[in-house]
Amino acid sequence: MADAALRLKSLFEQLLGTPIPVRIRAWDGSEAGPPDAPTLVVRNRRALRRLLWKPGELGMARAWVSGDLGIEGDLYAALDTMSELVWERGEDARTLAQALRDPDVRSAARGLVKLAGLPLPPAPPPEEVRRSRAHLHTKRTDKRAISHHYDVGNDFYEIVLGPSMVYSCAYWESPDGTLEDAQRDKLELICRKLELTPGQRLLDVGCGWGSMAIHAAREYGVSVVGVTLSQEQAAYARKRVAGEGLTDKVEIRVQDYRDVTDGPYDAISSIGMAEHVGAERYLEYAGVLHSLLKPGGRLLNHQIARRPHRDESSYHIDEFIDSYVFPDGELAPIGTTVGQLERAGLEVRDVEVIREHYALTLRRWVANLEAEWARAAKLAGAGRARVWRLYMAASALAFERNRIGVNQVLAVRTPDGGNSGMPLRARTWN
Repeated sequence: MADAALRLKSLFEQLLGTPIPVRIRAWDGSEAGPPDAPTLVVRNRRALRRLLWKPGELGMARAWVSGDLGIEGDLYAALDTMSELVWERGEDARTLAQALRDPDVRSAARGLVKLAGLPLPPAPPPEEVRRSRAHLHTKRTDKRAISHHYDVGNDFYEIVLGPSMVYSCAYWESPDGTLEDAQRDKLELICRKLELTPGQRLLDVGCGWGSMAIHAAREYGVSVVGVTLSQEQAAYARKRVAGEGLTDKVEIRVQDYRDVTDGPYDAISSIGMAEHVGAERYLEYAGVLHSLLKPGGRLLNHQIARRPHRDESSYHIDEFIDSYVFPDGELAPIGTTVGQLERAGLEVRDVEVIREHYALTLRRWVANLEAEWARAAKLAGAGRARVWRLYMAASALAFERNRIGVNQVLAVRTPDGGNSGMPLRARTWN
């Protein structure tokens, strides 16, 4: 008799102490749960072994990336529900130890072990990063982390990002607008905040595939140096620059921002790059950018932020993101970021919160990926494509629920005399 789904439903509910609001389909074809809910597809017993050997977020991620676990129906609704059941419950040793004191939990765990079959732990999917955490944010480890995330294949990113090839939060006039228009408007907004004029020099830190550099050079007549640690990004960006006839205006380098020595620059843009810097290196990052700006020069720092913790020592890097998406990436509260920029000598003049804009952007990227799923999976591998789909959909929900945000911070290297060069009413760019 095919009854694995019913047994799973009963054991999960016993383990979690609450009804499961998703439908379950098991490897034997059986189904159980609300008929109109998203369906959690448990394709084999190995999925259970992954969850048992690594309870919580990382076990779920390994099962998803490997294809042992899937979702049919509304992906966002399923992730929203499961985040409350799994991701937000915590999974540190004390939480697990406390849970296992409950006889019902122990009984459910034994039932799952029996249902899972052989007890050997499955190997992690090949997409999972394996490295020592002993030396974070050296030039070598940063280059390796950037390569893991960005050297997936430019063809894959063309599918996800669309023609703009901008991998950061767009700026939407309306939810019904196009992704390309919203990304162009974001680049235009940054150029206006930096008050670029012909003949100036712009440093674009973490230049990606060259979109900001091209826009600034073409529309504002500035000379741009773009730096990235990704060989694939640099090659793609140089080709785009040549195609635009801007090789006399734009230089793309494979270079760590800490190795840039040809300042001063009139302006610096750092768009979606500072998340890679790390808390221990952030003051150094801010100091380097300060030193590369001329007096009166502006910095636009576009960065994802997390909510502050009552006890900041309790913050830990998200296991799924760290293992599969952004190795060594760290988020900081916006207050911490502003404080570090000012400690480095910069004067923060404006902070614009664009949290909802990133949720809209991510949903468009997910739609792009899903629309060309077969090709994307062929280009990057099915496991990698599953990583990006899960990461982007879950991130969209996190922005929508105000669990994380994104901000544009405009700062100035104000001269000793105090003249920032900013207008009395600064928001002339709106």
